[in-house]
Amino acid sequence: MENQKIEVTAVKPKYLLKVSIVLYRNRRDQIINVIQSLRKTEFTYQLELIDNSLEKSFFSWVQLQPHEIYIFTGQNLGFGKAHNISIRKSIEEQIPYHLILNPDVYFDEQKILERIYHYMESHPDVGLLTPKVLYPDGSTQYLCKRLPRPYDLFVRRFGSRQAKEKNNFYFEMRDKDYDKIMEVPSLSGCFMYFRTEVLKKIQGFDERFFMYMEDVDISRRASQVAKNIHFPEVKIYHEHGQGSYKSKKLLWYHIRSVLQYFWKWSSFS
Repeated sequence: MENQKIEVTAVKPKYLLKVSIVLYRNRRDQIINVIQSLRKTEFTYQLELIDNSLEKSFFSWVQLQPHEIYIFTGQNLGFGKAHNISIRKSIEEQIPYHLILNPDVYFDEQKILERIYHYMESHPDVGLLTPKVLYPDGSTQYLCKRLPRPYDLFVRRFGSRQAKEKNNFYFEMRDKDYDKIMEVPSLSGCFMYFRTEVLKKIQGFDERFFMYMEDVDISRRASQVAKNIHFPEVKIYHEHGQGSYKSKKLLWYHIRSVLQYFWKWSSFS
């Protein structure tokens, strides 16, 4: 009997993109806005809403479509750990791209996901991308950042107005042109469009960061295997609540995460 060649046909993923949004007692209008923003696209994506709230009330006021999945955790797992639930599925299902999206983000452009997808497809060296981020009034949010030094974060929190402005000019890369595509060390966690291969290599978020600094850490690790790109050819709007400036509890989470970050990367200098 002659040896027969067995042809293995790769199974194409059902979706090109999985989107994960972590919820925790968010305003209804925010959640509706971000879901409606995604629904404007004709792109093939799957949305997973991971709810870290302690009470399940989501379905009473949102009608989900077949490609939108609600996951109730019943406990506050933290930002990165909750997103990892969805990231692991993207890796297992071999979905090419994964979008980390905040519930306080919305966008008007119909083809934003398509334009990012085509850019990533034509630039295989790019592993993580963030569009231009605007405040609701249309002004620029300076969320492209150099890797933080302890001094940078201390001055941003406790420095004088003059010291903050001087430091932010450097730390927030305001010396660069935010209207041009550029490679950036650290991108904002409000909208992180990942190549899933990169997430697989770096094993998603470091779950030791409960809240804050997880986007800096994952950006830094992603930049070790691919490029991090600021892509201003599309734009999004972000409310950017800065909760740690309003809550002592969130301030404690922020301080703890900062200490964890610098301890991990051995950069107390």
